[in-house]
Amino acid sequence: MTRAELILNLTRVYPNLPKHVISALVVRMFDVISDELVEGKRVEVRGFGAFFVRQRAPRVARNPKTGAKVSVGARKVLAFRPGKRLKEWVNTPS
Repeated sequence: MTRAELILNLTRVYPNLPKHVISALVVRMFDVISDELVEGKRVEVRGFGAFFVRQRAPRVARNPKTGAKVSVGARKVLAFRPGKRLKEWVNTPS
């Protein structure tokens, strides 16, 4: 689902709210989540899951084309851990 599709779904669920208000709220929500993650903080949405930043250690990899060793430095990666309720929804038979 794209951001535009999310906004469209929310306008259907909340027809009394103008589309530009819903759009501004969605954009702001993603901005707040992004800002917190950039600062290294954890963002938890109860029932949905948690976003957090994980540190990856430096390692030696191989170039698949040449087979040469390549040094890959340490880096941060975004991670998501689904909440209990989301896991239950996904695993509920249709």
